[in-house]
Amino acid sequence: MYFDFPTILVVATFVTGVIWGLDSLFLRRGREQRGASLRASGQVNEAQIQSITREPILVEYSRSFFPVILLVLLIRSFVAEPFRIPSGSMMPTLLVGDFILVNKYAYGIRLPVINRKVIELGTPQRGDVVVFRYPENPRIDYIKRVVGLPGDHIAYRNKTLYINGAVAPQESIGRYQGIGGGSVMTGAEQKREVLDGLEHEMLVDHRAPTYNYEWQVPAGQYFVMGDNRDNSRDSRYWGMVPDENLVGRAFFIWMNWDSATDGIVAWDRIGNHVE
Repeated sequence: MYFDFPTILVVATFVTGVIWGLDSLFLRRGREQRGASLRASGQVNEAQIQSITREPILVEYSRSFFPVILLVLLIRSFVAEPFRIPSGSMMPTLLVGDFILVNKYAYGIRLPVINRKVIELGTPQRGDVVVFRYPENPRIDYIKRVVGLPGDHIAYRNKTLYINGAVAPQESIGRYQGIGGGSVMTGAEQKREVLDGLEHEMLVDHRAPTYNYEWQVPAGQYFVMGDNRDNSRDSRYWGMVPDENLVGRAFFIWMNWDSATDGIVAWDRIGNHVE
C-alpha cells in the first residue's frame, strides 16, 4: 500500500496549526472571560469552573502535536530524510537492510509535496550516490550512483564504463563474499572504480550476459547506475533522471537490519559514510 508521507505531514501540520491558531485567537479568550464571570458570581466552585472552561480535547491534541509535526516536516523536507535499502542493486556500497540518511539540501531547497526548487545550492557530481523519484513511477524512490552529467557521452562495453571516450579506471580486488540478502552475489568480481578521482567499490558478475550501450546525456538530466552492475535496473534500461526528480544525496548509514540474517543487526555498518 502506498502512503504519501510528505502530503500526510503537510496536511497534519496545517490542520493542527489551524485548530490551535483559531483557538488561541478567538476561542480561548471567550473561555477565560466566562471563567472570570463565574468566579465573580460565586455560584460555582473552582473545580466546576475548570471543567466548564477546559480546553477542548481536539485543541489540546493539536497544541501538543503541532510543534512536533512541524519539526519533523522541516527536518524531513529540508535537512535529512531516512530511507531503507530494499534490494542489492548498490552492493557492495549499500547492502540489503541498510538504513540511510539523505541530505535534502545538497541539490537545492525544494518545497515538500510539489517538489519545486526554490533555492539553488548545488548540483550532483559524478560519483554521488543519489536518491531520486523513479522516472517511470515517481511514487517510488530509487537509489543509484551518478556516472553521467549533462552533456556527457556515456558508453558501457564489455562491463567497462567509458565517460566522454575515456575509460573509468577499474582495479580488481578479489571475489565478493555476500551475507544475508546479498549472498546471491557471492563469487562476483569485486572491483574498485574511480570517477573524477573518487573511489568506490562495485561488483561485476561474469556469469551475466554482456551488453553494450551508448548514450548522450541531455541538459538537466543525469545518467545513473547501480554499483552491482549486472543486477541493477538503472539508466541503461529506463533512461535519464531529470533534475526535478532528485531527492537528495545519500551520506550516512544509521542502521542495518536484514531479515535474511535472522534479524541480526550488522553493527559494523552503523555509522559508516556512503562513498
